[in-house]
Amino acid sequence: MDRFVNFLNDLIWSPALIVLCLGAGLYFSVRTRFLQVRHVRDMFKLLFRSEASARGISSYQAFALAISGRVGIGNIAGVATAIAMGGPGAIFWMWAIAFLGAGSAFVEATLAQIYKEEINGQYRGGPAYYIERGLKVKWYAVVFAVSTTVATGFFMPGVQSNAIGEAMRNAFGLPLLASAMIVAGLIALIIFGGVKRISRAAEAFVPIMAVGYVGMAVVVVALHWREVPAIFALIFRSAFGADAAFGGVVGLAISWGVKRGIYSNEAGQGSTPMAAAAAEVKHPAVQGLVQAFSVYVDTWLVCSSTAFMVLLTGKYNVVNPAGGFLREGLPGETAGPGYTQAAVDTVVSGFGSAFVAVALFFFAFTTLMAYYYYAETNLAYLRRSKSSPKLFLALRLVFVGVTFYGTLRHADVAWAMGDVGVGLMAWLNLIAILLLAKPAIACLRDYEAQRRAGVAEPSYIAKTAGVDNAELWRD
Repeated sequence: MDRFVNFLNDLIWSPALIVLCLGAGLYFSVRTRFLQVRHVRDMFKLLFRSEASARGISSYQAFALAISGRVGIGNIAGVATAIAMGGPGAIFWMWAIAFLGAGSAFVEATLAQIYKEEINGQYRGGPAYYIERGLKVKWYAVVFAVSTTVATGFFMPGVQSNAIGEAMRNAFGLPLLASAMIVAGLIALIIFGGVKRISRAAEAFVPIMAVGYVGMAVVVVALHWREVPAIFALIFRSAFGADAAFGGVVGLAISWGVKRGIYSNEAGQGSTPMAAAAAEVKHPAVQGLVQAFSVYVDTWLVCSSTAFMVLLTGKYNVVNPAGGFLREGLPGETAGPGYTQAAVDTVVSGFGSAFVAVALFFFAFTTLMAYYYYAETNLAYLRRSKSSPKLFLALRLVFVGVTFYGTLRHADVAWAMGDVGVGLMAWLNLIAILLLAKPAIACLRDYEAQRRAGVAEPSYIAKTAGVDNAELWRD
């Protein structure tokens, strides 16, 4: 099984996917005239403009649900792995994919809003829906829905629950079995309450975990403020092979930076459009801009917090592809949460393990909530013509079981399976949104035209915009 999963991982995450991710982000950035720069102010303002309804959730709740999916174990262990395998330069490429990925995030979230549906009294949407309605290729939509249900329902939860178990064992000596029971029990309490309970939980958890984690990073940066310019220089030198120590791993810096960047911020992956589609807004571009902003929060704020804590304190290793280490700041430590734990320990001795364990719990647990919602949304697509309460019950039971088992599973296998799921979704979704760029770009221009005309709260009519099959936007 290990060999098979690693084979799939290498096949899916070939250089072609790296080029596709960067190329798509650049293409959308140019087509939208770099909205990620022009509309930063609007992105923040629009967070709190809409309210929840009987059918949908508010813009902020959709943002929180998307952030709960974006901010996970990748923001701590994923960043550490990128540094260990690609050197400090990998952080630059994480930033680059976030900047370009904001364009991809806008397009996929806007398409999710345009082509969303109402199923059993709730908004549902995402790549499967816009592939069928926009591209009008049903088999492709079904392939995405099945792939995503399997990826988010079976492959990816193990990465998050395994990280929680390992962190709790290392910090508090809690047996993996006990962690598995606690995490599985808590996730069951939330997902059995449906999307409303999931969104409310995300709305409550996200600010707490983000403020606490970034606050610790601010403390570390403040204590090492003199070294900040040197760390920026190291990141940029290493990214382009100009650093004497890490020049030989520039290719790995690009590969691991992009790979872990996508795993963390999920831009173009096709997962967060499902959260975006659930929002109650008057114009699809509103949620597109909100989701573009969430990419910045994930990578430029949370991932950067991990990177600066680790790099400023020097608590990291960089693997030499030829064997050994190019740098070994933590002898005997493998890439993972241990880097961040050691960094925090330099501030308060003995506090690092407990702090990172609690942070990992919040990060990973909220991601588990989002994963379930993504799996449910795609199952709803596959069964939308029929009411299937027993099928949704089965999905919830299986998800809880996978979460329980994933806590006990070996971390390397969990990460590899998670990467397979992310990569497969990214391939299918990026091709789809490249083919469907026109309605999303037209939607942005319609929003901008109304704003220039002085309309405080633009509205959207699909027929006026020249879009068909967008039934919820006919009026």
